[in-house]
Amino acid sequence: MPSGVTLAPEGGAHQSIGTPLIGMAQDGLCAFEPAFVDELAVIMRFAFDYMQRNGEGDPDETTWLRDQTGGSVYLRLSTRPLEQPHRDMGAELARDIVNGAYWLRPPGPNASVIIAYQGVVAPEAIAATGLLAEDRRDVGLLAITSADRLNAGWQAAERARQRGTVDATSHIERLLAPLSRDCGIVTVIDGHPATLAWIGGVYGNRVKALGVEHFGQTGTISDLYRHHGLDANAIVHAAQAVSPGRSIRYLKSLP
Repeated sequence: MPSGVTLAPEGGAHQSIGTPLIGMAQDGLCAFEPAFVDELAVIMRFAFDYMQRNGEGDPDETTWLRDQTGGSVYLRLSTRPLEQPHRDMGAELARDIVNGAYWLRPPGPNASVIIAYQGVVAPEAIAATGLLAEDRRDVGLLAITSADRLNAGWQAAERARQRGTVDATSHIERLLAPLSRDCGIVTVIDGHPATLAWIGGVYGNRVKALGVEHFGQTGTISDLYRHHGLDANAIVHAAQAVSPGRSIRYLKSLP
């Protein structure tokens, strides 16, 4: 299924914005939304194995998900061309991609704000992170490949703790653990903002969730991103709202 208003020239019939929430809510479905081809390759390898599993087992010790059971896999992709990163796909990065997220730019010890994005809005998130770094130290950029996996793991770890496994820790908890509780989080997705808004509840960080709540307009991608508040300038403005800093310049809209 293609992603949201990024299909702007094709009109509203193709602009699905609620599918990430369906992917999270549908039992037995494992939903992913990668931004880059190397992420997709890792996810595809996982998916072909995952769909063929039929055994029961204990929760995975790193995700607290019952991956041994298997199920269906949903991929939310896009036709938007993106510049691709050139990097070695090590075992740790591949594991983080499958588990739902990794640090594209790790936050430093003095981070006052991070940006967490999912999917095709990667260029806007990267541009906004660079712009914020002119004013702030240690800004982090979290690449989310599966809100579904992150949320399910968080919920499962919490249930495990309630049942006596006090050291159960989910993937999203480990990723966000280095952040100060005063660090603001801006989430951005070409989909409903509620898809990622829950991340603030992991440790109680203040969150500004950007996304799309209505659709149907036709235009260029930059026009619609600006209209819906998904462009780099909107992300910077949201970062200022959750963690005020000095006034900084804004970017021209990306193509």
